[in-house]
Amino acid sequence: MLPWMEDYWLVRFVIQRGLALIYLLAFLVAANQFRPLAGEDGLLPLDEYVESASFRERPSLFYFVPDDRAVGIAAWTGVGLALAALLAGPYWLPEPYALPASMLVWAAMWALYQSFVNAGRIFYGYGWESMLLETGFLAIFLGAGSSQPPVVIVWLLKWVLFRNMFGAGLIKIRGDDCWRDLTCLDHHYETQPMPNPLSWFAHHLPDRFHRVEVLGNHVVELAVPFLYFAPQPFAAAGGLATIGFQAWLMVTGNFSWLNALTIVQAVATFSDGVLRSVVPVTAPATASAPPALTALSLLVALLVIAMSVRPVANMISPTQVMNTSFDPLHLVNTYGAFGSITRERYQLVVEGTDAENPSAHDWREYEFEGQPVRTDERPPQWAPYHLRLDWQLWFAAMQPRPGPRQRWFGAFLEALLENGADTLSLLRTDPFPDDPPERIRVLRYRYRFTTPDERAETGRWWDRERVGTYVGPVSLEELRTGGVGRRSLVR
Repeated sequence: MLPWMEDYWLVRFVIQRGLALIYLLAFLVAANQFRPLAGEDGLLPLDEYVESASFRERPSLFYFVPDDRAVGIAAWTGVGLALAALLAGPYWLPEPYALPASMLVWAAMWALYQSFVNAGRIFYGYGWESMLLETGFLAIFLGAGSSQPPVVIVWLLKWVLFRNMFGAGLIKIRGDDCWRDLTCLDHHYETQPMPNPLSWFAHHLPDRFHRVEVLGNHVVELAVPFLYFAPQPFAAAGGLATIGFQAWLMVTGNFSWLNALTIVQAVATFSDGVLRSVVPVTAPATASAPPALTALSLLVALLVIAMSVRPVANMISPTQVMNTSFDPLHLVNTYGAFGSITRERYQLVVEGTDAENPSAHDWREYEFEGQPVRTDERPPQWAPYHLRLDWQLWFAAMQPRPGPRQRWFGAFLEALLENGADTLSLLRTDPFPDDPPERIRVLRYRYRFTTPDERAETGRWWDRERVGTYVGPVSLEELRTGGVGRRSLVR
Protein backbone atom coordinates (compact mmCIF):
# COMPACT_ATOMS: atom_id res chain seq x y z
CA MET A 1 0.00 0.00 0.00
CA LEU A 2 1.27 3.48 -0.83
CA PRO A 3 2.34 5.47 2.29
CA TRP A 4 -0.29 8.18 1.84
CA MET A 5 -3.02 5.51 1.70
CA GLU A 6 -2.09 3.97 5.07
CA ASP A 7 -4.15 4.43 8.25
CA TYR A 8 -2.52 6.20 11.21
CA TRP A 9 -5.18 6.38 13.92
CA LEU A 10 -3.30 3.99 16.25
CA VAL A 11 -0.03 5.68 15.37
CA ARG A 12 -1.51 9.02 16.42
CA PHE A 13 -2.82 7.47 19.65
CA VAL A 14 0.67 6.28 20.63
CA ILE A 15 2.42 9.51 19.57
CA GLN A 16 0.03 11.74 21.46
CA ARG A 17 0.22 9.71 24.68
CA GLY A 18 4.00 9.47 24.49
CA LEU A 19 4.39 13.17 23.79
CA ALA A 20 1.94 14.06 26.56
CA LEU A 21 4.06 12.04 29.02
CA ILE A 22 7.19 13.93 27.96
CA TYR A 23 5.38 17.26 28.31
CA LEU A 24 4.29 16.14 31.78
CA LEU A 25 7.91 15.51 32.79
CA ALA A 26 9.04 18.80 31.23
CA PHE A 27 6.46 20.84 33.14
CA LEU A 28 7.24 19.01 36.39
CA VAL A 29 10.90 19.90 35.88
CA ALA A 30 9.87 23.52 35.32
CA ALA A 31 7.71 23.50 38.44
CA ASN A 32 10.55 22.14 40.56
CA GLN A 33 13.61 23.81 39.04
CA PHE A 34 12.83 26.94 37.04
CA ARG A 35 12.40 29.27 40.02
CA PRO A 36 15.77 28.51 41.70
CA LEU A 37 17.56 28.53 38.35
CA ALA A 38 15.96 31.37 36.40
CA GLY A 39 13.16 32.81 38.54
CA GLU A 40 12.94 36.20 40.24
CA ASP A 41 15.86 35.43 42.57
CA GLY A 42 17.32 32.57 40.56
CA LEU A 43 20.93 31.97 39.63
CA LEU A 44 20.14 33.83 36.41
CA PRO A 45 17.37 36.23 37.55
CA LEU A 46 14.31 36.57 35.36
CA ASP A 47 14.75 40.35 35.17
CA GLU A 48 18.00 39.81 33.26
CA TYR A 49 16.07 38.01 30.53
CA VAL A 50 13.59 40.89 30.29
CA GLU A 51 16.38 43.49 30.13
CA SER A 52 18.64 41.66 27.69
CA ALA A 53 16.18 40.30 25.12
CA SER A 54 13.21 41.57 23.18
CA PHE A 55 9.93 39.70 23.10
CA ARG A 56 10.30 39.29 19.36
CA GLU A 57 13.70 37.60 19.78
CA ARG A 58 12.75 35.32 22.69
CA PRO A 59 8.96 35.31 23.16
CA SER A 60 7.77 34.30 26.62
CA LEU A 61 4.83 35.02 28.88
CA PHE A 62 7.39 35.88 31.55
CA TYR A 63 8.55 38.86 29.48
CA PHE A 64 5.33 40.59 30.54
CA VAL A 65 4.94 38.95 33.97
CA PRO A 66 8.47 38.27 35.26
CA ASP A 67 7.62 36.86 38.68
CA ASP A 68 7.68 33.50 40.42
CA ARG A 69 3.91 33.34 40.82
CA ALA A 70 3.48 33.43 37.04
CA VAL A 71 6.17 30.75 36.72
CA GLY A 72 4.30 28.49 39.15
CA ILE A 73 0.94 29.05 37.48
CA ALA A 74 2.38 28.34 34.03
CA ALA A 75 4.22 25.21 35.15
CA TRP A 76 1.31 23.63 37.01
CA THR A 77 -1.12 24.59 34.25
CA GLY A 78 1.18 22.73 31.88
CA VAL A 79 1.14 19.73 34.20
CA GLY A 80 -2.66 19.75 34.18
CA LEU A 81 -2.87 20.05 30.40
CA ALA A 82 -0.35 17.24 29.91
CA LEU A 83 -2.33 14.99 32.22
CA ALA A 84 -5.49 15.80 30.26
CA ALA A 85 -3.77 14.89 26.99
CA LEU A 86 -2.25 11.75 28.52
CA LEU A 87 -5.60 10.56 29.85
CA ALA A 88 -7.41 11.47 26.60
CA GLY A 89 -9.48 14.15 28.31
CA PRO A 90 -10.09 16.31 25.20
CA TYR A 91 -11.13 13.28 23.17
CA TRP A 92 -13.98 12.28 25.47
CA LEU A 93 -15.97 15.24 24.20
CA PRO A 94 -18.65 14.78 21.53
CA GLU A 95 -17.22 14.56 18.01
CA PRO A 96 -17.77 18.19 16.94
CA TYR A 97 -15.82 19.42 19.97
CA ALA A 98 -13.03 16.85 20.23
CA LEU A 99 -10.86 18.36 17.49
CA PRO A 100 -10.91 22.01 18.67
CA ALA A 101 -10.45 20.91 22.28
CA SER A 102 -7.45 18.78 21.31
CA MET A 103 -5.88 21.56 19.26
CA LEU A 104 -6.39 24.02 22.10
CA VAL A 105 -4.73 21.72 24.65
CA TRP A 106 -1.71 21.01 22.47
CA ALA A 107 -1.35 24.66 21.44
CA ALA A 108 -1.50 25.79 25.07
CA MET A 109 1.20 23.31 26.12
CA TRP A 110 3.38 24.43 23.23
CA ALA A 111 2.98 28.12 24.09
CA LEU A 112 3.58 27.58 27.80
CA TYR A 113 6.70 25.51 27.26
CA GLN A 114 7.94 28.06 24.74
CA SER A 115 7.88 30.57 27.59
CA PHE A 116 10.14 28.43 29.78
CA VAL A 117 12.62 27.66 26.99
CA ASN A 118 13.04 31.26 25.87
CA ALA A 119 13.30 32.69 29.39
CA GLY A 120 15.42 29.84 30.80
CA ARG A 121 18.52 30.78 28.80
CA ILE A 122 21.55 28.55 29.45
CA PHE A 123 19.59 26.23 31.74
CA TYR A 124 17.24 25.50 28.82
CA GLY A 125 19.89 25.56 26.10
CA TYR A 126 19.63 21.91 25.06
CA GLY A 127 18.69 20.39 21.73
CA TRP A 128 15.82 18.41 23.17
CA GLU A 129 14.07 21.63 24.22
CA SER A 130 13.77 22.81 20.62
CA MET A 131 12.94 19.26 19.57
CA LEU A 132 10.06 19.09 22.04
CA LEU A 133 8.74 22.42 20.81
CA GLU A 134 9.01 21.41 17.14
CA THR A 135 7.34 18.06 17.75
CA GLY A 136 4.75 19.67 20.02
CA PHE A 137 3.86 22.22 17.35
CA LEU A 138 3.15 19.48 14.81
CA ALA A 139 1.07 17.62 17.41
CA ILE A 140 -1.41 20.51 17.39
CA PHE A 141 -2.49 19.41 13.91
CA LEU A 142 -2.66 15.63 14.44
CA GLY A 143 -6.41 15.77 15.02
CA ALA A 144 -8.61 13.85 17.45
CA GLY A 145 -11.71 11.73 17.72
CA SER A 146 -12.57 9.04 15.20
CA SER A 147 -11.07 10.82 12.20
CA GLN A 148 -7.71 9.89 10.74
CA PRO A 149 -4.78 12.27 11.30
CA PRO A 150 -3.61 14.23 8.27
CA VAL A 151 -0.96 12.08 6.58
CA VAL A 152 1.17 15.14 5.84
CA ILE A 153 1.63 15.77 9.59
CA VAL A 154 2.79 12.19 10.10
CA TRP A 155 5.36 12.76 7.35
CA LEU A 156 6.46 16.02 8.92
CA LEU A 157 7.13 14.09 12.14
CA LYS A 158 9.30 11.74 10.08
CA TRP A 159 11.11 14.83 8.79
CA VAL A 160 11.89 15.94 12.37
CA LEU A 161 13.12 12.43 13.16
CA PHE A 162 15.30 12.42 10.04
CA ARG A 163 16.99 15.71 10.93
CA ASN A 164 17.38 14.51 14.51
CA MET A 165 19.16 11.29 13.59
CA PHE A 166 20.97 12.26 10.38
CA GLY A 167 22.20 15.51 11.92
CA ALA A 168 23.65 13.55 14.83
CA GLY A 169 25.36 11.17 12.42
CA LEU A 170 26.88 13.95 10.32
CA ILE A 171 28.24 15.90 13.29
CA LYS A 172 30.00 12.75 14.48
CA ILE A 173 31.53 11.65 11.19
CA ARG A 174 32.80 15.22 10.62
CA GLY A 175 33.93 15.70 14.19
CA ASP A 176 36.17 13.81 16.55
CA ASP A 177 38.65 11.40 14.96
CA CYS A 178 37.51 8.69 17.38
CA TRP A 179 34.21 8.41 15.48
CA ARG A 180 36.17 7.52 12.35
CA ASP A 181 38.60 5.13 14.01
CA LEU A 182 35.71 3.56 15.99
CA THR A 183 37.15 4.26 19.46
CA CYS A 184 34.77 6.93 20.84
CA LEU A 185 32.85 4.50 23.01
CA ASP A 186 36.05 3.51 24.77
CA HIS A 187 35.55 6.80 26.65
CA HIS A 188 31.93 7.86 26.27
CA TYR A 189 30.26 5.83 29.02
CA GLU A 190 32.72 7.18 31.60
CA THR A 191 32.87 10.80 30.43
CA GLN A 192 29.24 11.37 29.35
CA PRO A 193 27.37 14.16 31.15
CA MET A 194 25.64 11.94 33.69
CA PRO A 195 26.38 8.19 33.86
CA ASN A 196 23.62 5.87 35.06
CA PRO A 197 23.63 2.53 36.94
CA LEU A 198 24.65 0.53 33.85
CA SER A 199 27.29 2.94 32.53
CA TRP A 200 30.11 1.31 34.54
CA PHE A 201 29.25 -2.08 33.05
CA ALA A 202 28.96 -0.66 29.52
CA HIS A 203 32.34 1.03 29.90
CA HIS A 204 33.98 -2.31 30.70
CA LEU A 205 32.56 -4.18 27.72
CA PRO A 206 35.28 -5.58 25.41
CA ASP A 207 37.00 -3.15 23.04
CA ARG A 208 35.79 -5.20 20.07
CA PHE A 209 32.20 -4.67 21.22
CA HIS A 210 32.80 -0.90 21.38
CA ARG A 211 34.09 -0.92 17.80
CA VAL A 212 30.96 -2.70 16.63
CA GLU A 213 28.86 -0.22 18.63
CA VAL A 214 30.39 2.79 16.89
CA LEU A 215 29.97 1.17 13.49
CA GLY A 216 26.35 0.42 14.35
CA ASN A 217 25.90 4.03 15.47
CA HIS A 218 27.00 5.24 12.03
CA VAL A 219 24.63 2.84 10.28
CA VAL A 220 21.63 3.83 12.41
CA GLU A 221 22.28 7.56 12.16
CA LEU A 222 23.57 7.91 8.59
CA ALA A 223 21.87 5.14 6.58
CA VAL A 224 18.72 4.05 8.44
CA PRO A 225 17.05 7.53 8.39
CA PHE A 226 16.47 7.25 4.64
CA LEU A 227 14.21 4.26 5.31
CA TYR A 228 11.75 6.48 7.21
CA PHE A 229 10.27 7.66 3.91
CA ALA A 230 10.17 4.24 2.23
CA PRO A 231 7.02 2.10 1.86
CA GLN A 232 6.14 -0.44 4.55
CA PRO A 233 7.61 -2.58 5.94
CA PHE A 234 10.92 -0.78 5.23
CA ALA A 235 9.87 2.41 7.01
CA ALA A 236 8.86 0.42 10.09
CA ALA A 237 12.18 -1.46 9.96
CA GLY A 238 13.98 1.88 10.06
CA GLY A 239 11.82 3.02 12.94
CA LEU A 240 12.39 -0.21 14.84
CA ALA A 241 16.18 0.11 14.43
CA THR A 242 15.97 3.67 15.71
CA ILE A 243 13.88 2.66 18.72
CA GLY A 244 16.31 -0.12 19.61
CA PHE A 245 19.25 2.27 19.31
CA GLN A 246 17.57 4.87 21.53
CA ALA A 247 16.59 2.22 24.08
CA TRP A 248 20.27 1.22 24.42
CA LEU A 249 21.18 4.86 25.02
CA MET A 250 18.44 5.11 27.65
CA VAL A 251 19.71 2.12 29.64
CA THR A 252 23.35 3.27 29.54
CA GLY A 253 23.06 6.99 30.25
CA ASN A 254 20.98 9.92 31.52
CA PHE A 255 20.10 12.10 28.52
CA SER A 256 16.95 13.77 29.83
CA TRP A 257 14.04 12.96 27.50
CA LEU A 258 16.11 13.08 24.29
CA ASN A 259 15.94 9.33 23.72
CA ALA A 260 12.30 9.01 24.82
CA LEU A 261 11.26 11.85 22.51
CA THR A 262 13.13 10.29 19.60
CA ILE A 263 11.29 7.01 20.24
CA VAL A 264 7.98 8.88 20.14
CA GLN A 265 8.98 10.46 16.82
CA ALA A 266 9.98 7.04 15.48
CA VAL A 267 6.42 5.77 15.98
CA ALA A 268 5.53 7.92 12.95
CA THR A 269 7.45 5.43 10.77
CA PHE A 270 4.83 2.77 11.51
CA SER A 271 1.29 2.45 10.20
CA ASP A 272 -1.80 1.01 11.82
CA GLY A 273 -1.38 -2.11 9.70
CA VAL A 274 2.13 -2.65 11.03
CA LEU A 275 1.07 -2.05 14.64
CA ARG A 276 -1.84 -4.47 14.34
CA SER A 277 0.49 -7.14 12.97
CA VAL A 278 2.65 -7.08 16.11
CA VAL A 279 0.26 -5.90 18.85
CA PRO A 280 -3.27 -7.28 19.37
CA VAL A 281 -5.02 -3.91 19.16
CA THR A 282 -7.73 -2.58 16.92
CA ALA A 283 -8.72 0.91 15.91
CA PRO A 284 -12.32 2.09 15.89
CA ALA A 285 -14.11 2.80 12.66
CA THR A 286 -12.52 5.97 11.34
CA ALA A 287 -13.29 8.67 8.82
CA SER A 288 -10.97 10.80 6.74
CA ALA A 289 -9.33 13.80 8.33
CA PRO A 290 -11.68 16.84 8.33
CA PRO A 291 -11.17 18.95 5.18
CA ALA A 292 -10.41 22.07 7.21
CA LEU A 293 -7.71 20.27 9.20
CA THR A 294 -6.26 18.81 6.00
CA ALA A 295 -6.08 22.24 4.41
CA LEU A 296 -4.48 23.70 7.53
CA SER A 297 -1.98 20.86 7.60
CA LEU A 298 -0.95 21.58 4.03
CA LEU A 299 -0.27 25.18 5.01
CA VAL A 300 1.84 23.91 7.94
CA ALA A 301 3.76 21.70 5.50
CA LEU A 302 4.48 24.65 3.22
CA LEU A 303 5.70 26.64 6.24
CA VAL A 304 7.97 23.80 7.36
CA ILE A 305 9.38 23.33 3.86
CA ALA A 306 10.20 27.03 3.60
CA MET A 307 11.75 27.12 7.07
CA SER A 308 13.78 23.95 6.44
CA VAL A 309 16.13 25.67 4.02
CA ARG A 310 18.52 27.06 6.65
CA PRO A 311 18.53 23.94 8.88
CA VAL A 312 19.24 21.72 5.87
CA ALA A 313 21.96 24.07 4.62
CA ASN A 314 23.55 23.91 8.05
CA MET A 315 23.19 20.14 8.24
CA ILE A 316 25.00 19.52 4.95
CA SER A 317 27.61 22.22 5.55
CA PRO A 318 31.20 21.17 6.42
CA THR A 319 30.95 23.71 9.28
CA GLN A 320 27.74 22.18 10.64
CA VAL A 321 26.57 23.61 13.96
CA MET A 322 24.49 21.26 16.11
CA ASN A 323 21.34 21.98 18.13
CA THR A 324 20.50 25.36 16.65
CA SER A 325 17.17 27.09 16.16
CA PHE A 326 16.75 29.50 13.27
CA ASP A 327 13.51 31.12 14.40
CA PRO A 328 12.32 32.44 17.78
CA LEU A 329 9.47 29.90 17.98
CA HIS A 330 11.72 26.85 17.44
CA LEU A 331 9.51 25.61 14.59
CA VAL A 332 12.22 24.00 12.44
CA ASN A 333 15.63 23.31 13.97
CA THR A 334 18.90 21.52 13.37
CA TYR A 335 20.11 18.80 15.70
CA GLY A 336 23.17 16.76 16.58
CA ALA A 337 25.00 15.37 19.59
CA PHE A 338 28.50 14.38 20.72
CA GLY A 339 30.46 15.65 17.76
CA SER A 340 33.45 15.35 20.08
CA ILE A 341 34.07 13.01 22.99
CA THR A 342 36.03 14.00 26.10
CA ARG A 343 38.75 11.56 27.03
CA GLU A 344 38.87 12.43 30.73
CA ARG A 345 36.11 13.20 33.20
CA TYR A 346 36.42 16.27 35.40
CA GLN A 347 34.15 16.95 38.35
CA LEU A 348 33.55 19.92 40.62
CA VAL A 349 33.33 19.14 44.33
CA VAL A 350 31.86 21.95 46.42
CA GLU A 351 32.91 22.02 50.07
CA GLY A 352 31.97 24.23 52.99
CA THR A 353 33.33 24.77 56.48
CA ASP A 354 32.23 26.52 59.65
CA ALA A 355 35.72 26.47 61.15
CA GLU A 356 37.56 29.77 61.54
CA ASN A 357 40.92 28.27 60.57
CA PRO A 358 39.90 25.07 58.77
CA SER A 359 42.14 22.08 58.37
CA ALA A 360 41.66 19.52 55.60
CA HIS A 361 39.24 17.55 57.80
CA ASP A 362 37.00 20.56 58.49
CA TRP A 363 35.65 20.78 54.95
CA ARG A 364 32.34 19.02 54.22
CA GLU A 365 31.15 18.09 50.75
CA TYR A 366 27.83 18.96 49.13
CA GLU A 367 26.38 16.09 47.11
CA PHE A 368 24.53 16.53 43.83
CA GLU A 369 21.57 14.54 42.56
CA GLY A 370 23.21 13.26 39.38
CA GLN A 371 26.87 14.28 39.28
CA PRO A 372 29.22 11.96 41.18
CA VAL A 373 30.88 13.19 44.37
CA ARG A 374 31.26 10.14 46.60
CA THR A 375 33.32 7.44 44.95
CA ASP A 376 31.49 4.56 46.64
CA GLU A 377 28.05 5.31 45.18
CA ARG A 378 26.81 3.82 41.94
CA PRO A 379 25.64 6.44 39.41
CA PRO A 380 21.86 6.99 39.70
CA GLN A 381 19.09 6.77 37.10
CA TRP A 382 17.25 10.05 36.47
CA ALA A 383 16.34 10.20 32.78
CA PRO A 384 13.90 10.99 31.32
CA TYR A 385 13.66 13.49 34.20
CA HIS A 386 16.11 16.35 33.61
CA LEU A 387 18.55 17.65 36.25
CA ARG A 388 19.43 21.04 34.80
CA LEU A 389 21.94 22.20 37.42
CA ASP A 390 23.83 18.90 37.21
CA TRP A 391 24.16 19.18 33.45
CA GLN A 392 25.60 22.68 33.75
CA LEU A 393 28.04 21.49 36.40
CA TRP A 394 29.35 18.93 33.89
CA PHE A 395 29.98 21.67 31.35
CA ALA A 396 31.53 23.93 33.99
CA ALA A 397 34.02 21.27 35.09
CA MET A 398 35.59 21.14 31.62
CA GLN A 399 37.50 24.36 32.35
CA PRO A 400 39.92 24.98 35.25
CA ARG A 401 38.11 28.21 36.16
CA PRO A 402 34.57 29.57 35.65
CA GLY A 403 34.15 31.03 32.16
CA PRO A 404 31.58 33.37 30.59
CA ARG A 405 28.98 30.60 30.36
CA GLN A 406 29.30 30.04 34.12
CA ARG A 407 28.36 33.55 35.20
CA TRP A 408 25.66 31.90 37.32
CA PHE A 409 28.30 30.18 39.44
CA GLY A 410 28.96 33.08 41.81
CA ALA A 411 25.25 33.32 42.57
CA PHE A 412 25.22 29.56 43.18
CA LEU A 413 28.00 29.84 45.79
CA GLU A 414 26.33 32.83 47.38
CA ALA A 415 23.10 30.88 47.75
CA LEU A 416 24.97 28.04 49.46
CA LEU A 417 26.61 30.50 51.86
CA GLU A 418 23.13 31.77 52.73
CA ASN A 419 21.58 28.30 52.96
CA GLY A 420 19.17 29.37 50.25
CA ALA A 421 16.35 26.85 50.38
CA ASP A 422 15.50 27.09 46.67
CA THR A 423 19.06 26.40 45.53
CA LEU A 424 19.57 23.67 48.11
CA SER A 425 16.44 21.95 46.80
CA LEU A 426 18.44 21.18 43.65
CA LEU A 427 21.12 19.32 45.63
CA ARG A 428 21.03 15.87 47.14
CA THR A 429 22.48 16.79 50.54
CA ASP A 430 23.08 19.89 52.64
CA PRO A 431 25.99 19.30 55.05
CA PHE A 432 24.98 22.45 56.96
CA PRO A 433 21.29 21.97 57.79
CA ASP A 434 21.23 24.32 60.78
CA ASP A 435 23.55 27.21 59.99
CA PRO A 436 25.24 28.06 56.68
CA PRO A 437 28.99 27.55 56.28
CA GLU A 438 31.39 30.37 56.97
CA ARG A 439 33.42 29.72 53.86
CA ILE A 440 33.09 27.67 50.73
CA ARG A 441 35.47 26.36 48.09
CA VAL A 442 35.24 24.37 44.84
CA LEU A 443 37.83 21.73 44.01
CA ARG A 444 38.35 20.17 40.60
CA TYR A 445 38.94 16.42 40.32
CA ARG A 446 39.61 13.93 37.59
CA TYR A 447 37.23 10.98 37.97
CA ARG A 448 37.53 7.58 36.32
CA PHE A 449 35.59 4.37 36.66
CA THR A 450 37.32 1.77 38.80
CA THR A 451 38.39 -1.44 37.14
CA PRO A 452 36.49 -4.65 37.96
CA ASP A 453 39.36 -5.74 40.23
CA GLU A 454 39.39 -2.38 42.04
CA ARG A 455 35.63 -2.46 42.58
CA ALA A 456 35.76 -6.05 43.85
CA GLU A 457 38.44 -5.06 46.34
CA THR A 458 37.16 -1.64 47.48
CA GLY A 459 33.47 -1.50 46.52
CA ARG A 460 34.08 1.87 44.85
CA TRP A 461 32.60 2.78 41.47
CA TRP A 462 34.91 5.75 40.95
CA ASP A 463 38.51 6.67 41.57
CA ARG A 464 39.39 10.36 41.75
CA GLU A 465 42.45 12.57 41.73
CA ARG A 466 42.51 16.26 42.61
CA VAL A 467 43.78 18.36 39.72
CA GLY A 468 43.19 21.91 40.91
CA THR A 469 41.08 24.52 42.68
CA TYR A 470 38.13 25.88 40.72
CA VAL A 471 37.26 28.55 43.28
CA GLY A 472 39.41 29.15 46.35
CA PRO A 473 37.97 29.53 49.88
CA VAL A 474 35.56 32.45 49.96
CA SER A 475 33.12 33.92 52.47
CA LEU A 476 29.74 35.48 51.81
CA GLU A 477 31.13 38.96 52.51
CA GLU A 478 33.95 38.40 50.04
CA LEU A 479 31.51 37.24 47.40
CA ARG A 480 29.39 40.35 47.89
CA THR A 481 31.99 43.06 48.40
CA GLY A 482 35.47 41.66 47.82
CA GLY A 483 37.55 40.79 44.81
CA VAL A 484 35.64 37.59 44.07
CA GLY A 485 32.16 38.95 43.54
CA ARG A 486 29.38 37.09 41.80
CA ARG A 487 30.49 38.19 38.36
CA SER A 488 34.24 38.51 38.92
CA LEU A 489 34.51 34.75 39.41
CA VAL A 490 34.37 34.63 35.62
CA ARG A 491 37.79 35.10 34.05
